[in-house]
Amino acid sequence: MEIVYLNRTSRVLSGHLWVFSNELATSPKRFEPGSLVELRDRKDNFLGIGYINPHSLIAVRILTRQREDINPDFFRKRIIDAVEYRRRFLNDTDSFRVIYSEGDYLPGLIVDKYGDCLAVQILTAGMQRWSEVIIEALDGIFSPSVIVIRNDSPARLLEGLKQERMVIKGRLDKLPIMREDSICFEVDPMSGQKTGFFLDQREKRIAFSQLVEGGKGLDLFCYTGAWSIHLSSKGAYVAGIDESDHAILHAQKNAGMNRLSDRCIFRRADVFRFLRDEVSSGNRYDFIVIDPPAFVKSRTRLKEAIKGYREINANAMRLLKMGGLLATSSCSYHIDRETFTGMLRSAARDAGRQVRLIEMRSQAKDHPVLLSVPETEYLKCAFLEVG
Repeated sequence: MEIVYLNRTSRVLSGHLWVFSNELATSPKRFEPGSLVELRDRKDNFLGIGYINPHSLIAVRILTRQREDINPDFFRKRIIDAVEYRRRFLNDTDSFRVIYSEGDYLPGLIVDKYGDCLAVQILTAGMQRWSEVIIEALDGIFSPSVIVIRNDSPARLLEGLKQERMVIKGRLDKLPIMREDSICFEVDPMSGQKTGFFLDQREKRIAFSQLVEGGKGLDLFCYTGAWSIHLSSKGAYVAGIDESDHAILHAQKNAGMNRLSDRCIFRRADVFRFLRDEVSSGNRYDFIVIDPPAFVKSRTRLKEAIKGYREINANAMRLLKMGGLLATSSCSYHIDRETFTGMLRSAARDAGRQVRLIEMRSQAKDHPVLLSVPETEYLKCAFLEVG
């Protein structure tokens, strides 16, 4: 195994799993993308083993800080460790994120389980080299009926990899059905967002639905209706809004599957325009959910993104009755908790409302945050009472 020396080691010594190209003592250009390298400091001290890609700003992603062989047994043990973590902290679900990249010490690998279906997403050249080993290990551990490859992330292009989607085991004649608390959802792992479903909001959906006692509300950016259906199962009437026809049709199907079509309606509309129209009409609601896609992919668009978050949250606050509840989220890593809270404070001022924070939450437990890698924490979700 070739050796790569680091000029700067503070990030690695603090526990981070990334090494940027400008932290290396020499150019990584001569290395083959995805090849394994041993990391050492300038005093020749061993720092870890990772894989390198000269085409990426993140030149090396660390797999281990031990002197050990990177082989099929290594990956199988890491996957088993990740599964054991889920068994400790998850319950009442047959669907969860099995592998969360750096959060499970397998940078570049995402695996989601939907009932008897596995959806696998490989983001980096280093993980791509081990794809057959990873698939074999997953198949042996779970014996799923279906395995789907969702290698359609734009991140693969930055790694010099092609985008692709395919079923490599079984058939998708019938879409998988997953269970969340007492609710069932049909998931489309081939064409849905992410790998088909937003597993990271599971705990928030259940918790917020326990705060709502009937009433009428909105689910904005509703996608396939997960928040709406949880809320309507508690006796509420919910209108879900999304601009995707495919999502609306899927949400209607999920509501029908749970016998909640009489309490859920879904409508295709631009959320920003819909909110402005609702404010003008004078309508009022008991609760509102805002679960938008990431408005910002880089720091260069941060100001624009905050403006968008502020507008939709201010209008949602205007629409709530006294004592109404708001569950609002951001899945943009570049908007940290402090920025998110500041945006909500500004939105409350814009709306002329007094707002109390009931609680602030993060992503579900199957998306573990590695404290030494702050990039693993991306989701912020606030439960608010609007006065």
